[in-house]
Amino acid sequence: CIGFAGAWACCLAAKETEDPNKLLLLFDAIAEARPTAVNLSKAVERMKSCLLQKGIAALNQEANAIYKEDLKMCDLMSSYGLTVLPNKSEFTLITHCNTGSLATAGGGTALGVIKLLAQHKKKVRVYATETRPYLQGARLTAWELQKAKISTSLMPDSAASFLMKTTKIDAIFVGADRVVKNGDTANKIGTYMLALAAKEHGVPFYIVAPSTSFDLSLETGNQIEIEMRAPNELTELKGNKIAPEGIEVYNPGFDITPGRLITAFITEKGVIAVEKLASFKF
Repeated sequence: CIGFAGAWACCLAAKETEDPNKLLLLFDAIAEARPTAVNLSKAVERMKSCLLQKGIAALNQEANAIYKEDLKMCDLMSSYGLTVLPNKSEFTLITHCNTGSLATAGGGTALGVIKLLAQHKKKVRVYATETRPYLQGARLTAWELQKAKISTSLMPDSAASFLMKTTKIDAIFVGADRVVKNGDTANKIGTYMLALAAKEHGVPFYIVAPSTSFDLSLETGNQIEIEMRAPNELTELKGNKIAPEGIEVYNPGFDITPGRLITAFITEKGVIAVEKLASFKF
């Protein structure tokens, strides 16, 4: 749901220059900041169309419309997310990366489901991954869950499979940066590993994402561009070297989870089975 952030970034760019041609170049740079996330490029395209059709004065209004749409989508996704869970009073869940109020305009995507479940007076325990190497889970998700007064345990990404073997996990909820026609899903690195472990241990694995994250123009995940992150995320800790000088680094920001590992997609338009995705009308 970073589309609304991209829309407001376009508004900030309009404060730098009123030249439409220069603005369009700045808008393109905003879209390219995170090429894996399709909702960012979709929002920027809306802002470009607004600029060309209505002028600079209309940009703030368009960005606000995108923001309000995001709020509504978060609420709907959270409500639909509850429908996939069994009717009981206690739940143990896993989530990955950050998908809450710090990542969306509203309560969140995957984290929005979890927070709404707790608001319904259910006893909820969440295991949140650190989400290495940038630690969005440790720095952001753990904080959000604590603020929501939800019982939370922070764990290394690599502990998830052993947790599933030793503890009854009701479901895993994660977000998505791009979902393609066959259900392959790009999300924060570590999602694929989590989905494989979930399949092995029979844990339902749900993708919670708005319709703006779906890109049915692509047939498979092999066509998704994966952003590579800076090497120092692995070689340094708080500016201190923790790896040998000159070591080569492989640091993809995202991975692709095959559709066959996904139980269902939870969107603002309802719950969608993987096999029905290609024909679904967004």
